[in-house]
Amino acid sequence: MDKLMEFIGLGGLSTASMSVVVAVVMVVFLLMGYPMMVPLLVGSMLLLFTQFPFLEGSVMIQQMIGGISQSVLVAVPMFILAADIMIKGHTADRLLDLVSKFVGHLRGGLPMTTAVSCTLFGAVSGSTQATVVAMGQPLRPKLLEAGYSDKFTMALIINASDIALLIPPSIGMIIYGVVSGTSVGDLFIAGIGPGLLILLLFSVYCYYLSIKLKIPVLPKATRAERLTALKKAILPMGFPVIIIGGIYSGTFSPTEAAAMSVAYALILEMVIFRQVRMSDLPQVALSTGLITAVVFILVAAGTAFSWVISFAKIPDLLLGDVVANAADSPYMILALISVSYFVGCMFVDPIVVILILTPIFAPAVAAAGIDPVLVGTLVTLQAAIGSATPPFGCDIFTAVAIFRRPYLEVIRGTPPFICLLLLSTVLLIVFPQIALFLPGLMQ
Repeated sequence: MDKLMEFIGLGGLSTASMSVVVAVVMVVFLLMGYPMMVPLLVGSMLLLFTQFPFLEGSVMIQQMIGGISQSVLVAVPMFILAADIMIKGHTADRLLDLVSKFVGHLRGGLPMTTAVSCTLFGAVSGSTQATVVAMGQPLRPKLLEAGYSDKFTMALIINASDIALLIPPSIGMIIYGVVSGTSVGDLFIAGIGPGLLILLLFSVYCYYLSIKLKIPVLPKATRAERLTALKKAILPMGFPVIIIGGIYSGTFSPTEAAAMSVAYALILEMVIFRQVRMSDLPQVALSTGLITAVVFILVAAGTAFSWVISFAKIPDLLLGDVVANAADSPYMILALISVSYFVGCMFVDPIVVILILTPIFAPAVAAAGIDPVLVGTLVTLQAAIGSATPPFGCDIFTAVAIFRRPYLEVIRGTPPFICLLLLSTVLLIVFPQIALFLPGLMQ
């Protein structure tokens, strides 16, 4: 292998030069259409064999296995499975009906219902894409019928689903916790404040737009209708109680909470609601298995890549001056982290961005003494924004498939919501207690 690298002219390059070569090679592989795991592994092996010829290739396998051996990752397939079961059932419809009965009559009530419903379903599923699917299909026709434009409607659904990445359970937070060594339970609790902040900002915007467009309000639901909707939604609301309440009280670990959510979903949809049959489970399990396989392969490849770039001290090369001045400029570091993750998630899957960038910024975060829980919340927020931001936000393509509308039409209404999400980023940096207040109560 050493001779091969020397033959192609890579054996004698410095670490800095080799880093540029690796970045170019990874971009080329991406443009060629290879899945993200291929550029990650190719980049890792190039760095390993050119800069550390004394190491055996088996060290890569060890890092990959180690990356997916952490027990907290068991929560990922569990939460995905629970979300798949609920999408198959009627949990989403019951939550939607509850919110519409209580806020549907307010000015801007219908889009507020959309935002709140996406938040509640996010607290149940933990998936932005699942939220787009579950909430987008029933709500879009209602919003259009009420007089809202299609561009606003699709943008609202796409961006409101981002709250699902902040409100626990959050797969993005699990991945960040694994890579950074931060408590996943603390991250879950910390995401509640920023998630509610975004919900408030979206609700204010919906209220303003409804007044501007002179959208008529819906009839107010009767007390009996509200009571009926509340009774129907009590059991689905058990999901956030189990996850948030269990972790907050110390009853469950995040992994145990994930397992309980699956058990609860099965009992709810199969035994009580009877919307999911035993014959549906193989298809549900297959869907979960396919998504989990993709996530775990990315985690394994990302772990190997993260280890190689850390071993090669590339973070020091890229951020040496930043780390040296970190103690004097924590706001600058948080701003740099926000910009980097936001731009990265515009082009690449958020999980991949978290895996690549987290070890790069880790020395600067440690040097500045910034709370890793705050950083994790900020990173997850940027992942949420990026997943709904052109050109390659994954939620956009989910909406294209669900709504069957052209790409350009789907993204036309996104700028106001992206501005609100960026505003929430600034508020989180300036007022970190938005995220740290609840975790602080647990200590």
